[in-house]
Amino acid sequence: MEVGTVQISVKGRWVSVPSARIQGRDIVVTGKGIKVATVKDAEWLTGEVVSNPELFVSELKEFPSKPDIFTFSDKLGTTTPRYPYHVEWDNAAAIPTTNYKAWWEGLPQVSRKNVRRSQRRGVTVKVVPFDDELVAGITKIYNEAPIRQGRRFWHFGKDFATVKRDNSHYLDRCDFVAAYFQNELIGFIKIVYVEKVARMMQILSMNLHFDKRPANAMIAKAVELCSEKGASHLIYARYIYGTKANSPVTEFKRRNGFEQLLFPTYYVPLTAKGRMAIALKLHLGIRNLIPENVMNMLLNTRAKIYKWTGRDGGESDGAKTPEQSADD
Repeated sequence: MEVGTVQISVKGRWVSVPSARIQGRDIVVTGKGIKVATVKDAEWLTGEVVSNPELFVSELKEFPSKPDIFTFSDKLGTTTPRYPYHVEWDNAAAIPTTNYKAWWEGLPQVSRKNVRRSQRRGVTVKVVPFDDELVAGITKIYNEAPIRQGRRFWHFGKDFATVKRDNSHYLDRCDFVAAYFQNELIGFIKIVYVEKVARMMQILSMNLHFDKRPANAMIAKAVELCSEKGASHLIYARYIYGTKANSPVTEFKRRNGFEQLLFPTYYVPLTAKGRMAIALKLHLGIRNLIPENVMNMLLNTRAKIYKWTGRDGGESDGAKTPEQSADD
């Protein structure tokens, strides 16, 4: 086992964390009270991410950083847990992309109207290369407003060089779908292909042009592109986040044809603290233990505070469409 440190992105900022190299995979340890070991960038990796869980577990018990829990997920489409560990059913927001026509005809009428409205109002959507012109446009979108969806926007304030670094991963197997209005970039999606699955790493558009519905138009183009490339699904992060089963994010995804796809995630205790954390469900995080109505109240209160203090940079897109980074 090779031990060291690696950098990971945490809330839009790069930080160094303890790491170990096991079976060709980088394992990172995060958390303070409860230290959790995970495979770095697991959802973006090809092949079997954890091919021999028992070996990972035995090696991690000797890791100097002393993680309390090791967690990893099965592949999308796995309906029966394959390993004898504690299981929680995680979920993904997925569009089957083998038949573009079927997806389009299955959309609610309002969603199809939004795509057509985008076209009528002068928005063009196309696949573009990753170059300095695109990076400059993304930088402008990032710096449009400090608050999005009623919370601090992680990427606000970044300069050109940082934005270029942040978006330069997996360029050998990704596409950028971009929306333009009068030759100005007003939105983009980064899609990374992981074998037969296409994953949206980020979707974002400018608040100023919300009335033109660029997000709807870009998703339509992304589904068309994935269908042409033979991808089985287009994944847009989670369908449900924690206890927020009726959030605006979930509603936005539903209206654009995303469905909930369940898959098993395993939690393996490595210490006594880890066993206790799993028994008390602390491994799910405090946010996942808060009832949905209480969480909604807290989020609405935070959004109002931002608005009252003038920190929202104008009208937040949280009141409009839940565009976001895929890891939010």
